[in-house]
Amino acid sequence: MATSQAVGFENTRDAAGFSRWMIPVSAIIIHVCIGSVYAWSTFNRPIKAIFPNSPWWFSPPYTTFTTALVLLGLSAAYGGPWVERRGPRVAATAAAFLFGIGLVIGGIGLALKQSVMVWIGMGLIGGIGAGLGYISPVSTLVKWFPDRRGMATGMAIMGFGGGAFLAGYLNVYFMGLFGVARTVMILGVTYFIIMMIGARMIRRPPAGWKLAGWTPPERTNKMIASRSVSRNDALRTVQFYLLWGILFVNVTAGIGILAQASPMMQDLFRKTTLEAGVMVSIISLFNAGGRFFWASLSDYIGRRTTYLTFFLVQVVLYLEIPRFAASGAWIPFEVAIFIVFTMYGGGFATIPAFLADIFGEDNVGAIHGGILTAWGAAAVVGPVIITQLSEHAKAALAPGESRVHIYDQPLRVLAILLVIGFVLTLLVRPLKQPAAVEAAQK
Repeated sequence: MATSQAVGFENTRDAAGFSRWMIPVSAIIIHVCIGSVYAWSTFNRPIKAIFPNSPWWFSPPYTTFTTALVLLGLSAAYGGPWVERRGPRVAATAAAFLFGIGLVIGGIGLALKQSVMVWIGMGLIGGIGAGLGYISPVSTLVKWFPDRRGMATGMAIMGFGGGAFLAGYLNVYFMGLFGVARTVMILGVTYFIIMMIGARMIRRPPAGWKLAGWTPPERTNKMIASRSVSRNDALRTVQFYLLWGILFVNVTAGIGILAQASPMMQDLFRKTTLEAGVMVSIISLFNAGGRFFWASLSDYIGRRTTYLTFFLVQVVLYLEIPRFAASGAWIPFEVAIFIVFTMYGGGFATIPAFLADIFGEDNVGAIHGGILTAWGAAAVVGPVIITQLSEHAKAALAPGESRVHIYDQPLRVLAILLVIGFVLTLLVRPLKQPAAVEAAQK
C-alpha cells in the first residue's frame, strides 16, 4: 500500500493554489462539533430535573439521545447518495444548519419546558445534522489523498472522538455558568459557526486533478479496485456484507464495554464513581488517538491485515481481562482497556479507506453511509450482551459475595464474536473485475 514516491507538502496544491491539507482540517472542524453528541449524557440529569414527571416511555434526556443516534445512522445511510450528488460543501452546510438549529430549538424547548420540542430539536433535527456531517467529508478525503486514504479518513474521524472528550468538560462548565437551556442554545450557535467555517473550506478536487509527485505503484495491489461501482452495485456484492459484519463485530465488542465501563471498574476493582469517571475520560483519548494511528498504519500494512490484528489481539485481551480482575491486576487491566479502545476507534476510521479500496473512490460516501447501519445495530447488541449477562450473574450472587466474576461470561461471548469477525475478515476478497477491465490491465 505504500506509495512509490514520497509526496511533500509543497507538491500538494492544485492549479489555483489550494492545498489538499485543508480538507482534513475542515473535516476535523466538522467532526469535533458533531462528535459532541457522544457527550450528551452530561445533559441527562439537568434535563431530567426539568421534566421530573415525564413517563418512562418518553424520558426527554434518554429518548432524545437514543433518537439522535438512530437518526445519525439513518441519515448517514440514506443521505449518502445525496451527498455524492450535491457535493461535500452543500452537505456540510446542511449539516451545520440542522445540527446548530436543532440544538437551538432543543434549548428553547428546555427553557419553555416543552419536552416534545427538546426531542424534535436535539433528537430528530440534530441527529440528522450529525449524520450528514459525519459522512460529508469522507469521499472527498479519499479523492484528495489517493496515497494516504487511511491517514486522511483517520484524521477526520479522530475529530469525532476528540469532540466527545472536549464537550464532556465544556458542557459541564457552561451549565455551571448559564444553566442547561442557555448552554444548549449557545452551543447550537457556536457549533453552527464553526461547522460553517469547515464547510467553506471543503471542496472536491478539480476535474482531472492528479497528485503532483506521486504515481501509483507499478504493481497494483489486488485488494484495490481499478474502477468504482455505485452504491446499489456494492449492495449486491458479498464484500459489502462481509465489511458490514466486520464493522458490526468490532463495534459490538467495544461498545459493549463502553456501555458498562464505569460500573465494570467499580465492580471489579472497587473504584469510586469519580475514579471510574476519570478512567472513562482517558478511554475517550485512546479512542480518538486509535482512529488516527490505526487508519494511518493501514496505509502500510493493508486494511485486511489491520482488522485481522484488531480481532486477534482483542480475543486475547477479552479472555485475559477476567484473569486480571481476579488477581487485582489494575495496571494490566488498564492497558488492556486502552488497547481495546484504540482498536474500537481504529475500526471506525479504517472502514472508509477499506471501502474505497474495494469499491473505488467515486461513491465511497454513499457506500459508507450504508455500512454505518452496522454501528446502529452494534449499539443495541453490544450493551445488551454485557448488561443482561452481567445482571443475570449479579442476581445469582449470595449477599455480600464478590462481583469480580460477573463479567466473565459476557466477555467470553464477545471473544467468540471477535473470532467470527476474524473469519469474516479472512473471507474478504477483491471485487471481481469485468473481463474487459482485466484484459486491459494485462
